[in-house]
Amino acid sequence: MLDKSNIKTLKPLPRHVAIIMDGNGRWARRRFMPRIMGHRQGAKTVKEIVTATRELNIPYLTLYAFSKENWSRPAEEVNALMDLLYEYLQQELDELLGKRIRLRAIGEIEALPPKVYDMLLETMEKTAKNYEMQLILALSYGGRSEIIEAAKRFARKCMEGHLSPDDLDEGSFRSFMYAGDVPDPDLIIRTSGEKRLSNFLLFQAAYSELYITSTLWPDFDKQEFLKALNDYRRRERRFGMTSEQILLRCTSSES
Repeated sequence: MLDKSNIKTLKPLPRHVAIIMDGNGRWARRRFMPRIMGHRQGAKTVKEIVTATRELNIPYLTLYAFSKENWSRPAEEVNALMDLLYEYLQQELDELLGKRIRLRAIGEIEALPPKVYDMLLETMEKTAKNYEMQLILALSYGGRSEIIEAAKRFARKCMEGHLSPDDLDEGSFRSFMYAGDVPDPDLIIRTSGEKRLSNFLLFQAAYSELYITSTLWPDFDKQEFLKALNDYRRRERRFGMTSEQILLRCTSSES
């Protein structure tokens, strides 16, 4: 459960949680299973964490489901992952609709197999009017590629005469990103103990809080999720300011 001790000192829950879901292969290897069994168990974890996020009224959850670099994995594993994604989209549509969760995707989704791509578009269209929560899947995604593509889109607008280079700032650049209307993640969780972003949300993660756990993704259940959230709520987010400035700002807002 969420930690309610010292309730006055605990910060609010994050509005946007992003997760680097790592450790499926190691989970399977430790059990002498094929890697795909780790991915299948990981898909069950996805469902549990999406449900928990909705129950906690956290409005945004981004999951790093498949990176651009993952295409270089053995074809058998890639095909199995695509089949698993297709199954998830098929099986979870009613759940997404029932819980009023909007599904979105970021990344070069045109690279997905046609069957998966079509199912993804269909699911996004059917859930587009849901407003309680947004589930964002990063698919065929790379943070550097996102920044490069955003720069290209801005440059085209300049060449067409709609914008000037002087119009570029963080806000205007954000509008050219995959999901420019989504707030930056407050908290980025990485499972399996690795200590890197792995090309995930590089622009958006500038001031995100990081939480690293050695727990492998298939074992990352609701209790582990709550542990990460409680850790986040004890932190002080200063955004370049001092603790004294933060305290003064909070005092001013309360008066």
